[in-house]
Amino acid sequence: MAKRDYYEVLGVDKTASEKELKKAYRRMAMKYHPDRNANNKEAEVKFKEVNEAFEVLSDSKKRQAYDQFGHAGVNQGGGQGGHGFDASGFGDIFGDIFGDIFGRSGHSSQTNARRRGADLQYSLSLHLKEAVNGITKTIKVPTYSACESCHGSGAKKGSSLETCKACHGQGEIRMQQGFFTMQQTCPECQGRGKVIKERCTECRGEGRLYTNKTLSVKIPAGVDTGDNIRLSGKGEAGHAGGPPGDLYIQIQVQEHEIFQRDGSNLHCNIPVSFVDITLGGELDVPTLDGMVKLKIPAETQTGKMFRIKGKGVKSIHDRMHSNQPGDLICKVIAETPVRLSEEQKNILKKFQQSLEDNKKKHSPQKGNFFDKVKNFFEGLGGKT
Repeated sequence: MAKRDYYEVLGVDKTASEKELKKAYRRMAMKYHPDRNANNKEAEVKFKEVNEAFEVLSDSKKRQAYDQFGHAGVNQGGGQGGHGFDASGFGDIFGDIFGDIFGRSGHSSQTNARRRGADLQYSLSLHLKEAVNGITKTIKVPTYSACESCHGSGAKKGSSLETCKACHGQGEIRMQQGFFTMQQTCPECQGRGKVIKERCTECRGEGRLYTNKTLSVKIPAGVDTGDNIRLSGKGEAGHAGGPPGDLYIQIQVQEHEIFQRDGSNLHCNIPVSFVDITLGGELDVPTLDGMVKLKIPAETQTGKMFRIKGKGVKSIHDRMHSNQPGDLICKVIAETPVRLSEEQKNILKKFQQSLEDNKKKHSPQKGNFFDKVKNFFEGLGGKT
C-alpha cells in the first residue's frame, strides 16, 4: 500500500514552521500513543506513521529531499522512514508527551521528586500609624516546615541516605515497549536517586512537619492596603529535601477613626461651630504627629478644603520620585447647634430676622439659587 503524504499524516501544510510541526506531532502522538490505545492495532500503525513523518520533516535536510523527490528521496540507506526510530532523540517533544501521560512535566523525575514547596500568602492587618511609620511584627504561619530532627532528609538521626540500586542514583529508569524507549520515575526512590535506610521517627521519612512557623517580619514605612511583601524561602518546606517556597505578606490597613488615606495624602473632616466658621479663628487640628493650628478665615463656607503641607505620609511607592511626605487635607464641616434652650432659639430668630433686610448680601448663594429656580419656572410659563 502506498505511503500517505507526511504532511497529510501530521495534518499540516507544506509551509508549516518547525514550531507548527512540533505542535502537530505532539497532538497526533498523544492521540495514538500505545499507552492510551491498548491492544489497538490501527492506533499502533498510525503512531508509527506519525513518528516516521515527524522524523523526516523535523530534519531540514530530509525535509528538503522529501519536498523535492517525495518518499523516494528519504528511503535511501535503510535507516530512513522510521526504521530503528529512537524516541530519546526527541527529548523536548517526548518530555512533554510523557508529562501528560504519566502526570509529570518533561523535566527529570529526580527534580520533580525534590519539588519546591508551595508559595504561601499571609494577610497582615496594620493600624494606620504602623503602616505609615513601619514596624516589625511577629507572625505565626501554619505550614510545612523542614523537620529539625533530620534537617529535611527524612533519614533517622545518625543514619544516611543510600544510592538507589534500582536506578543507580539517576532517579529514572528506562523502559522498552516494543520499538519505543521511554523514561519513567523510579518506583523505588520516587525519583530522588537515594533511598532512606532508616526513617526519621519525627517526620516518618517525609522530611517535613506541619507546624506554626514563627517569623519576624519587618514592614517598611509607607505600605498601604494591597501591598505585598515577598519573603524568599519562607514559604512551605520543599518535598524530599526540595527548596522552600516563598511567603507573601499581604498588607491590610485598618480604617482609621479620623484619617482617610489617599496615596501619600491624608484626609480628615473637621467639624467647626457656626460661630467660628462665620467669624473665623484658629482651630486645633490633629495630625499623626500631634496637634497643629489651622487658621479659618471669616465667612468660610462648609465643605471648604484646607491643605497642611508635609503632614501626610511618605508612600513606599513615591520614593523613586520624592522622599517628601504628602499633605493633610482638611475639610471643614459646619456643625448645626443641637439641643438649644428657648433663649438661644429666640436669639437665633432675632438674628435671622436681621438678615431678612438684605438676603443677597448676607446669603449670596441662597439668593442666587432661588433666582435660578424662579427663572426656571418662568421659562416653563409658570407651570409646575
